[in-house]
Amino acid sequence: MTNLEFGLTLTVVGMGGTLAVLFLITLVMDALNKFFPPDMKGKRE
Repeated sequence: MTNLEFGLTLTVVGMGGTLAVLFLITLVMDALNKFFPPDMKGKRE
């Protein structure tokens, strides 16, 4: 395996892992907002 192949593989895996972690964080935040809705009293809307 050449350095170029290793570098491209690491880049793709790193980007994919980062996007997967960000997606999981959004799922957790959506679940928390569903189970614990923000308190709306005192807010202007």
